[in-house]
Amino acid sequence: MSAEQALPRPQPARPGSSDHGGIARVGGVPVSTLSLQALIRRMLEDAPLRRSLGERAFLAFDCNGQGLSMNASDPAFRADLAQADLIHADGQIVVAASRWLGGPVIADRSGTTDMFIDSLKDAAAAGVSYYLLGGDERVNAECARRIEEIAPGIRIAGRRNGFWTPQEEDAVIEAINAAAPDVLWVGTGKPREQAFCVRNRDRIKAGWIVTCGGLFNYVTGDYPRAPMWMQNAGLEWLHRMATRPKQLAWRYLTTNPHALWLIWKHRHG
Repeated sequence: MSAEQALPRPQPARPGSSDHGGIARVGGVPVSTLSLQALIRRMLEDAPLRRSLGERAFLAFDCNGQGLSMNASDPAFRADLAQADLIHADGQIVVAASRWLGGPVIADRSGTTDMFIDSLKDAAAAGVSYYLLGGDERVNAECARRIEEIAPGIRIAGRRNGFWTPQEEDAVIEAINAAAPDVLWVGTGKPREQAFCVRNRDRIKAGWIVTCGGLFNYVTGDYPRAPMWMQNAGLEWLHRMATRPKQLAWRYLTTNPHALWLIWKHRHG
């Protein structure tokens, strides 16, 4: 099954809607309670407006079990995460925790792969432009090709692989600014992508900057997605660990227990 077939299709964007939601504090991190579809609507409405007005880019970061663990153990990552305008629930554990804690409840999981693919047709219809930054060159190019098949007419303002030296970063920013995308998707992995976004936020000419980890590899199929029943049950991490054990086993075996402990520790906010 293709990525686009495995994911629910979005409802049409509603111009003028004000989907701001609330905040649920999970494991010490303030996470937006917005649903996936409300988050998409907000991005597609707000990003082109911000870019056209030359406003400061809006930072949308994601949070999952790894993010909870890193926020508690990595001071630099914690400082970068705190700069986000919005942190959304990329992991089912974050959504479930909000329901255990008795406070504001997160509507549903807003995984970055779902957020990206589910937004494509509405973005194409509205003329919202995307810039793809991340992955290796083959994956980045193939991702761009595939999303043009999923959503004919999608505006890809530009794209670039995720490998560059510190000396090349100015050129990376210049290329993004020349394209002036409504939404810049940054998929270079934690904590590098958050650090890049915060460091360059005031230099980047984009409406929204959204971190997305291995998104491009999931779109191309290089990273297989879990069956829907595993995603709905919050077990996508187990599928990822089983299919990519060398890369992910240690991460999940260490960060998941830590995340659960943090949720319990911060259960009263």
